[in-house]
Amino acid sequence: MFSGIVATTVTYRGQGDDGIHRFALGQWRPTIALGSSISCDGVCLTAVEVTPDFFGVEIIEETLHRSTFSSLAVGARVNVEQSITAATLLDGGIVQGHVDCVGHVTREGQGLEVAFDRRFDALVVEKGGIVLNGVSLTVTAVGEGSASVALIPETLRRTNLGDLGVGSPLNIEFDIIGKYLVRQRSLEQREAWSQ
Repeated sequence: MFSGIVATTVTYRGQGDDGIHRFALGQWRPTIALGSSISCDGVCLTAVEVTPDFFGVEIIEETLHRSTFSSLAVGARVNVEQSITAATLLDGGIVQGHVDCVGHVTREGQGLEVAFDRRFDALVVEKGGIVLNGVSLTVTAVGEGSASVALIPETLRRTNLGDLGVGSPLNIEFDIIGKYLVRQRSLEQREAWSQ
C-alpha cells in the first residue's frame, strides 16, 4: 500500500534480455529489499533485483495491458514511492498501486485534465481523490469521462506530471472506497431485480 506522495523520479532503462525492467536510481538512495513493493508511475511492482544504482522488476501481461508500461520509452522519468508502513504518515490517500485504466491528458499545466473510459465516471467525485501516475491528487472538476486536478509547483517539480502534454497517456487509479461503494450498490440492485 502507498500514500501517493511520490519520493522522486527515476529513469527507465528498458527491459533486458532476461525480461527484467530496470530503473536507474540517480541521486535517490532508498533502502530497497528484494521482494519489496515499489510504486512506479502508480503501478505496484516487486523488486527482483537491487544494486546500488538500479532496481529491477518483472512486469506481467496484465500489468502491460492496464498501464502505460507497454509503451514506456527508455529514458522516461518514472514516479516512485516505497510502500508505507504502520508508522508512516498518511499524507496523501489510500493507494493500492492497482491501476484501473490508462487515461490521456486533455489539458496540461497547473490545471491538468484527464480523459478516461466513461464506465469509471461513478468513481470520480469533486473534492474526492484520484491517483495519476502514482500521485494522490484532489479532483477539482468532473466531466463525462474526465476529471481535472490542480497541481502545485512542488508536485510539478517532484513528479513527472509536468512532463506530460496533451495526448500523453498516464496511469489512473480510482478511489478504493468509491470502488467498494459502487460494487455494493451494483450487488444490491442485482439482488433487488432477482426478487
